[in-house]
Amino acid sequence: MPSAAVTDRWSIKNTQSMEQEQFELWQALLEERTGMTLSQERKIFLETSLSVRMRELGIVEYDDYYEQLVVGSTESKAMEWSVLVDRLTVQETSFFRHPSSYALVEEYISGFIASKGKSESLDVWSVGCSTGEEPYSLAMMASELFTQAHGKAYFGVTATDISLPTLSKARRGVYSARKVEQIDVQLREQYFHKLNDREYQVVDVLRDRICFARLNVLDLARAPMQNMDLIFCQNMLIYFRRWRKKQIVARLAERLAPGGMLVLGLGEVTDFHHPNLERVPFADVLAYRRKD
Repeated sequence: MPSAAVTDRWSIKNTQSMEQEQFELWQALLEERTGMTLSQERKIFLETSLSVRMRELGIVEYDDYYEQLVVGSTESKAMEWSVLVDRLTVQETSFFRHPSSYALVEEYISGFIASKGKSESLDVWSVGCSTGEEPYSLAMMASELFTQAHGKAYFGVTATDISLPTLSKARRGVYSARKVEQIDVQLREQYFHKLNDREYQVVDVLRDRICFARLNVLDLARAPMQNMDLIFCQNMLIYFRRWRKKQIVARLAERLAPGGMLVLGLGEVTDFHHPNLERVPFADVLAYRRKD
């Protein structure tokens, strides 16, 4: 609990300005640990985000907080990094965001069921899943398509993110009525139950299809996911430098099964080529298919 003296010091001052040298240290630290880059234009954003967290911890100086993240015990550093990354990443997302991408996913899963059989297992990976809307959307679509084909719905979704607090929210599967009411009525009635006037929760039968796990995309080389039929990675690569984006996409490509599809955010990667991938021609979508 912050002392009264520390609280008073915060209450009588605005967010303190960060020296340029300090900002550059924070930039380097964040990129080294997470791969994320912060431009000079986001200096005020960083100052505000750090200041709010520092106030919660009772820390006044940026240098003291920096030292805690660098020098503290391994466990405390890991926990604090998780909280900080959660504050620094934009989590504005929604169910079935970017309809064109989901139209392509629908076409792909339908083709998968038709070509491989109604009882074939479909393995999906949501990379940078944030608070869960994306993997739940993918799971709802897969469930519906297998059901329509009178298949046995053998599918699973792996959902990964770097932020533990965000993953905790995703696992609960509780969303505001405002978010859920934007979903098609039939899907809402089948896959959500109303907790109260303000909240809905994803039904257990769908939540059980999804495995949420923490993963830093800088560690993709050690990720256990292999032979994925569909990898969905949108609105995450915006945080990285151009060369690192290509590196991440190349490593994701290695995790695709033959014939598998990788769906990215439109415009997030440019001039990308991979010997095992071919571009999927689909309007308003950036996607690649792994060659058989």
